[in-house]
Order: sequence, then C-alpha cells, then structure tokens
Amino acid sequence: MNTQTTVSSSARTLIVVATILSILSACATRTSVPREEITISLIGTNDVHGELISRPARGGLVAISAYVDAVRAARSQDNGAVLLIDAGDMWQGTLESNLVEGAAVVEAYNAIGYDAAAIGNHEFDFGPIGNKAIPEDVNDDPRGALKKRVSEAAFPILAANLIDEAAGSPVAWDNVQPSVIVDVAGIKVGIIGVISEKALYATISANTIGLRIAPIVPTIIAEATRLRADGASIVIVTAHAGGRCTNFERRTDVSSCDLSGEIFRVASELPEKFVDHIFAGHVHEGIAHIVNGISITSGYSNTRAFSRVDLGFCPDIGSVCSRAVHAPHHACLSVQRSTGACARPDDDPAEVVAAVYEGRELTPDPVVVAIAARAAQFAETIKGEKLGVRLQAGFWHPPATESPLANLMTDALLDAMDADIALHNVVGGIRDILPQGDLAYGSVYQMFPFDNRVVMLDLSGRELREVIAAQVRNHHRRAGFSGMRVFVGCAEDKMDVVMKLAEGKPIRDDDRVRVVVNDYLALGGDGILTPIMPDGGFAVNEGMPLTRDVLIDWFRARTEPLHPDDFMSTDNPRWNLPAMMPDSCMP
Repeated sequence: MNTQTTVSSSARTLIVVATILSILSACATRTSVPREEITISLIGTNDVHGELISRPARGGLVAISAYVDAVRAARSQDNGAVLLIDAGDMWQGTLESNLVEGAAVVEAYNAIGYDAAAIGNHEFDFGPIGNKAIPEDVNDDPRGALKKRVSEAAFPILAANLIDEAAGSPVAWDNVQPSVIVDVAGIKVGIIGVISEKALYATISANTIGLRIAPIVPTIIAEATRLRADGASIVIVTAHAGGRCTNFERRTDVSSCDLSGEIFRVASELPEKFVDHIFAGHVHEGIAHIVNGISITSGYSNTRAFSRVDLGFCPDIGSVCSRAVHAPHHACLSVQRSTGACARPDDDPAEVVAAVYEGRELTPDPVVVAIAARAAQFAETIKGEKLGVRLQAGFWHPPATESPLANLMTDALLDAMDADIALHNVVGGIRDILPQGDLAYGSVYQMFPFDNRVVMLDLSGRELREVIAAQVRNHHRRAGFSGMRVFVGCAEDKMDVVMKLAEGKPIRDDDRVRVVVNDYLALGGDGILTPIMPDGGFAVNEGMPLTRDVLIDWFRARTEPLHPDDFMSTDNPRWNLPAMMPDSCMP
C-alpha cells in the first residue's frame, strides 16, 4: 500500500510507461463483447475552507454528508463503490473552523469517511500550534498546526510534489505521503496528491521555509508508474491546481474552458489514458470535462457544490471501460418545488421541499450535524457581536479589482493607519460579502478570515512604480489600492505609469511613500511585491495589529450608515488602463 519508493531513473520510468500504454492499447482493440461493469462513483470536494454548517448558497459539510450517503446507498444496491476525495484548502476560512485551527473540519471529514485528500496552499496559514500565525522563535514549528491536523485525519493526506529541500524528497510527516492504493469492490485504486506549482506564492511564506514544489507532470508520471506496477487498475489524481469552464452540456466540448489553466496544461501533457481522473481545485471554479482522455472535475468552492464522475470498471479487461462525468452539483438540502434550484431564505415556505438525490430524500449524517453544531455554538458569542454600524445594502464582491467591497477595505486600512497608500490583494484576499443590516463581527471575519498583520513599508516612488507596472498584466488578480490613482499608457512599446496621490500630486521616482500592506504581501504572497522584494521578504513587526482587527476598529468608529454606492469608483477609477495593452509593451 505504501508507494513512496523512489524511481531509480527516468529511463526506467519511460520503459514502464511504454509497457503500460501498450497494454492499454491492446485492451482497447479487443473485440467488444457484453460485459458486466462495476460502478465506482468518485465524489470530490475542493476548497471547502472551513464550511461546516449550511447557510444560503453553501451547503456546508452537513449537506455534503447527506449527498455522500445517498450515493453510497445507490452503490450498495449494485455492488459498486464510492470514493470520497478532497483537493485541498480544507479548513481555513470560517470562524467555526479557525478558532480551533481546523480541528472541527478534520473531525467532520473523519465522520463522513473521506478516503484521501491533497494539501492546499491555505493548509499552511495557521503556522505554529496556537495563537502565532508565523514562527516567532527557533522553537516554533512553522507547520505545527498543519502537522497536528493531518495526524488527526483518519485518511491519508497526499503531497507527491511538496518537497522537503533538506531531504530532497517529498515531505514525510505523520500521515502524509505522495500516493496511496486503496481496495474498493475488489479493485485496486491508486490516488496521487499534488499541489499547484505556484502554491507557495499563495500562502504565508514564513510557514513554508524549507519547502519547494516539484513540477506536477513528471511527478504524476513517476507516481502513476509506481502505482500501476504495484497493481493499481485505476489511477486518480487529486490536485490543488485548477482551471475554469462555464458550460457543462458536453463533456468533450472545452470551448468554454480556459485551457491555459494549470490543470488543463497538466492533463494535456500526460500520456493518454495513463491517469483515469483528476479532481481539481484552488481557483474556485467549475469543471466537468474530458481532456486528453482524462476526466477532470472541480466543484467551485466553500461547499457550494461537489463534483462527481462514475467510472465503469470491466473486470474482464482490468480497466475503466466507461465513464459518466457529472456537472458540478449544488450542495443544498432544500430546493424550490417548481424549479429544483436551491431554496433561498426569502422563498415561500410552501414552495420549498427537501432535496432528493439518487432517489433518496437527503438526510445529513447526525454525527456531522453534531460536530458542526458544537463548532457553531463555540463561535456564536464572538460571531454575533454587533459592531455598531449599519450597512444600508449588501457589499458584494464581483471578480474585479474595484468593487465597492474592495474599495471599502482599502479605504478603511488607509483611513486607520498613518500611510499615504493602502495596497491589498483584494481578489484573493476577500472571501465573502458583507450583508445588509447591522454589521456583526462574524461577517467581517467571514469576509477576511486570515490572521495577517499590518505592515508599514517606506518605499520610493520608483519602487512603487515597479510594483504597479508588474500588476498591469495581472488581469484576474490585480492588486487593489486606496490613496492614489494610476494611469497607464504605452508609447513605442514602452509602458508609461503615472501615479497620483488622492489630492492629485504626482508620485515621482525620488519621493518617499508610506504604504500599508499585510504580512502575506510583505513576505511574497501573490507575488505583488516581488519586483522589489528583499531576500527573505520585508521585515514584519509582530507588535503591529492584525489587519482584521484594524478593520473591526474602523467599523466600530463609524457613526453613519454605510452604502456601497459611496465606495463605487466607476466614474473615477483608481486603475486607468487602455482597453488593449500590447504584449510588446514593457515597463
């Protein structure tokens, strides 16, 4: 069952790969005869981010448990099997989970009966065990909380390409290994775990010192080769790496998919039919497609949905002979009677009925319900604390840098700190909306669940210009800011970046500018400050407050209601860029 031995050489790997492919090819050309298939339903979750309880648009692990039970009941009727696998980012994100550094989520996963999970970038966020978000002295293990959680899991945690630099091999923490073979319905199934090659740029770098990420494709080839040699008839990859599709009507039609996404590039580079299925994640999008003969699924994030593929295994040929790839399925426990869509809080109760899946009315696992209830009760007092300000409408956060919520956050940081400019990773660093009504602590926590500290940087105008110029091409995750406006043009393939403070004064190269960021950015997060980053990152003053606490205090100090319209920047944008920036235009 242990598959951690090292491949001796690339030549041996290629020989085994060729042999396996020739066997698969021979099987594919045999005369078709009637055969009995064993159905193995693969259910995947990804980017759960600590969602335990059900709430609007997010079913929580409570709802996931009900759907899993329904599929297990269906497979028990046809002598099939179910494998439940997670693609990482399991516990960072909600007060219920974060207060116990993910312990309640691991407990729920154990109760539901997960078979394996990958490590995600946000698994590193808690740092040492206890209140420290990053190590502060030599006795602090930067991965203490992560190691504690994975040791409590009743299922293997997989990380084939997460390399311990000192050992030169995959990390070998308690209950963490590159891959595993499990026996289901008499069939050996190999499962490999990998993480995005850019993952260490998307967590707190102080907690990942001494680690590196190996390339995904050769890692999968080496592990799959080993698993097949050890008797695995099916090979699955659970990858904390992703992509995006918007249309799920035809599984082979990838026209709605962004094929530059990491997981699509991985699938296209693997030997055809060498891997049977990939669970994807990390980018919070949906996938239910077949690329290069490999099915790929991803179920958005935060238990909004789960993914599923049913593999038909034919014992007479010893391999997968059919598959049914399901579109991401919303994980809701109640639906609208007329449409079947997930019920909303304002729906007429008479029009709301219990959801049905696989012919069964959904009933959550009572053990999971109890775990979620305990976690919610523990968090309730803190979560419900009113901050004294009313939001006249909800602050939504569409996927754009200058939303009212993004502007609100950067404006609040700038207003609260003695700085000229506030800079923040508003796309990935904001996790939820702020709802209409009297604002409570729990809503702010849900919006920004990270224990990042405020960091003050003294930059030259030239350094700030380098940062902004690098962000120009960061189309989907461009940094947000407050305190200035940026105007970008291009002349003779030379990028021109003009920065002006709020009062209109230009920022010149030899000016000094105080910029407030957080320690995630100061230590290399999202690569925003990478163009000017000193070795080891910028100094972090542990005496500075948490970013979230600064926001909380800012909200408490408000005496007037807040409205999203007051934070719109459509008519006076902070980022001013040409509609098309030539690729040849360089800073």
